[in-house]
Amino acid sequence: MKRELIEDLFLKFENASHLYKDIECWSARDLQEILNYTKWDNFLKVIEKAKKACENVGEDSKNHFADIGKMVLLGSGSEREISDIALTRYGCYLIAQNGDSSKPEIAFAQTYFAVQTRKQEIIEKRLLDVERITAREKLSKAEKKLSGIIYERGVDDKSFSIIRSKGDQALFGGYTTNEMKKKMGVPQSRPLADFLPTLTIKAKDFATELTSHNVVEKDLNGDSQITNEHIENNLAVRKMLGERGIKPESLPALEDIKKVQRKLEGEEKKILKQTKKK
Repeated sequence: MKRELIEDLFLKFENASHLYKDIECWSARDLQEILNYTKWDNFLKVIEKAKKACENVGEDSKNHFADIGKMVLLGSGSEREISDIALTRYGCYLIAQNGDSSKPEIAFAQTYFAVQTRKQEIIEKRLLDVERITAREKLSKAEKKLSGIIYERGVDDKSFSIIRSKGDQALFGGYTTNEMKKKMGVPQSRPLADFLPTLTIKAKDFATELTSHNVVEKDLNGDSQITNEHIENNLAVRKMLGERGIKPESLPALEDIKKVQRKLEGEEKKILKQTKKK
């Protein structure tokens, strides 16, 4: 494919995008023209194939193919509304995949939207990683805060470890911290929370914050009172999750958060170097 055609198509796809209900979209009518389909009916057949492909992977096609209207200018100078479809990047990608690949425009679109969709996936993955790291840091702070509060109330390091394990046992449906580590394949020397999904980390954080609050509010002292309080708070959080159909012990382990953190830090250093070069 000639460089001039690549540059021309790239600009056409970039300029055709617009926001529809705060989501980046392309008009099917515009895409029909860019992809060199002369008849709307023929292009609709490609769209229908794309919709089926969307449904086949478990996606709701309505989230990627939204029926809308478009005003067009008539020869008389007046306007009339014609049917149109707002397409997400993924919707455009599926259209390209189901189009006539002998067309250079389709061949370009297949690569263009595949790359753009992958970029979006990378961004979403990075945001999820950052959210998980932030939640883990918040849990660490909450646990340090709790330890500081209860050390002043007759609880030592050994007892604090037992209290945390009892809390885990309540949250994870009877599984102790060590049992959860075995279940999830977590090394015994590593904190369980470093391998938990964000939701579970936040659940542990919420229960810990509740315990910190109630220990002070209820003026609790000693191992027994504080342990019972922490158990009750974890049971309450477990019940809330259960009402939403979530069992914390059934959620899969995720990548070691330390590795995720190092990966993100490495990416940030690369970006910084590239920025300095510019």
